[in-house]
Amino acid sequence: MIYEVTGDLLLSRAQLIAHGVAPGDHFNQGLALALRQQWPSLSKDFRHYCQSSHPEPGSLWMWHGPGAHIANLMTQEAAYAHGSTPGKAHLEYVNHALRQLRHEIERESYTSVALPKLATGVGRLPWDKVRPLIEGRLGMLGIPVILYTTYQAGVKAEEPLPEAQPQP
Repeated sequence: MIYEVTGDLLLSRAQLIAHGVAPGDHFNQGLALALRQQWPSLSKDFRHYCQSSHPEPGSLWMWHGPGAHIANLMTQEAAYAHGSTPGKAHLEYVNHALRQLRHEIERESYTSVALPKLATGVGRLPWDKVRPLIEGRLGMLGIPVILYTTYQAGVKAEEPLPEAQPQP
């Protein structure tokens, strides 16, 4: 069940937030920057994970912090060089990462997930190519998939969720 909303993803009540990054991403632009500002240890832990594991594009890394479960989807080419910016996203990477996200949602029994227009900002992919991948991988999960299609800073979206979401 996919629901499109307008608002600020950081104010979502969904149990899991997913976003696209590059392996080695510095979290210095877009949604990744906002996530780093809200949860500074997320980017530090991600940097450590990337240095020790060298993840490939198309993979997923989960982070659990105070009041947050974040799925970091490696939708872009790596950004390992110091000061480098994330590379371009590829539909193949998005598809593989969404497959892993679906597996994680089913394995951990998450009851809702929120995500942006994945890989269309910094990743530069066309939304009309990415949306069908999201629908195909997440649309039949049987949980609310909250798709933030229009960003409005500080605005809480109308999400079809109960008031309190239990943590897994």
